[in-house]
Amino acid sequence: MKNSFDEKILEEAHDWVKVNQKVVLATVIQTWGSSPRPTGSRMIVNEKGDFSGSVSGGCVESAVVRESMGLLKDNKPHKKIEFKVSNESAWEVGLACGGEITVYLEQIN
Repeated sequence: MKNSFDEKILEEAHDWVKVNQKVVLATVIQTWGSSPRPTGSRMIVNEKGDFSGSVSGGCVESAVVRESMGLLKDNKPHKKIEFKVSNESAWEVGLACGGEITVYLEQIN
């Protein structure tokens, strides 16, 4: 079964790549506890900081955009980032409800 939401963001990523923008695909690869988005949720981020899709919500997505832009700036192919309630930044990124989330970032072209 095709997910029309995923198709839409992948088409948008393709459009960004066609106009020579660097793009990162962020995918939720693991969750634990309370998580607003399930495993497999996706978001794309371009080099200007524009994004489409959703991997969590609120501050987690802001952190994913920052990390994605850093990945592009450093020209690294991929990175795994974890947001855990035990991290000192848990309250800052919006995981005060006890959830954990792992997001895989990868440059696409």
